[in-house]
Order: sequence, then structure tokens, then C-alpha cells
Amino acid sequence: MSSSVIRILLDSTYLLPILGIEVEGVGKALEVLGRLRSDGKAEFYYTEFNMIEILGKISKTNYDMGRVAVGLHSIEEEFELIYPTVEGYLKALDLRKSGFKDLIDLLLYTTSLTRDLMFLTRDDPLIKFLEGLGEETGGILHERSLIEEYGRC
Repeated sequence: MSSSVIRILLDSTYLLPILGIEVEGVGKALEVLGRLRSDGKAEFYYTEFNMIEILGKISKTNYDMGRVAVGLHSIEEEFELIYPTVEGYLKALDLRKSGFKDLIDLLLYTTSLTRDLMFLTRDDPLIKFLEGLGEETGGILHERSLIEEYGRC
């Protein structure tokens, strides 16, 4: 792996369209991600927590089972599955105790932090919460920044 390759843990928002679930306003980010991947400039990661979250969201929709199956296979084949560290689990619990309600978002954040990955998200409340606690947010790649920094590549 070249040092110029960015390693990105995807928030579930960016996996849902692969399974046939539209996400408003995500098109440009998906274009940029696709271009980074096809140019060999990025590797993408997901966790089992992403899968739990997206299945929960899909179960509340009128989904196409065939499309979901194809999407799940695509995610498994095209992206790397990564697991939290014990440190990541503990940090997520600590952050949850500090007041942020979405444990899955915290697990994604702490996995990216402890596995030295960028974390692509558009979750402003999560970022504001972390900043308010003085947590490390340099590894968070906000969707706007992705588009600004890499949209012209």
C-alpha cells in the first residue's frame, strides 16, 4: 500500500445506496469516493456495526431483497472489514457515558481512531459533541471536506 492511499472507514450513510436505499444529498460524495477508488487513491473499510445499522434502517423500508443481497455481497467483496480494538470499545463506552446517545456512531469513530483510519461522516452532532469534549477529531473527514479536497482529483 502506498503512503498516498487514504484509508477511510465509511459511515453507514455511504453504504446504504449500495443496498438500494437512497440518501438525500449523498451523490457528489459517492462520485468522489468512486473516483478515488478507481484511481487507486483510497481504500474503504466497514465494521459489523455498519452492517447492523444499515440492516436496521433497511428493515423499516420497502426493500428489494435481491438488491440488498447484491449490495451486501458487493460490500464484502469491495471493502475491508475491520474490527474495533479493546481500547476502541472502552473509549466508545466512556464517550457514551459522557452523553452521546448513538453508540454505533461512537464505535465507528473510536474504531477509526484506534485503527488509524479516516472516518468519513456528515454527522455534525457527533463532531460537535467530540469537539466539545476536546476529543481528537483530526481523523474525521467531513463529507464537505471530502468533496472540497478530493472532488477535483
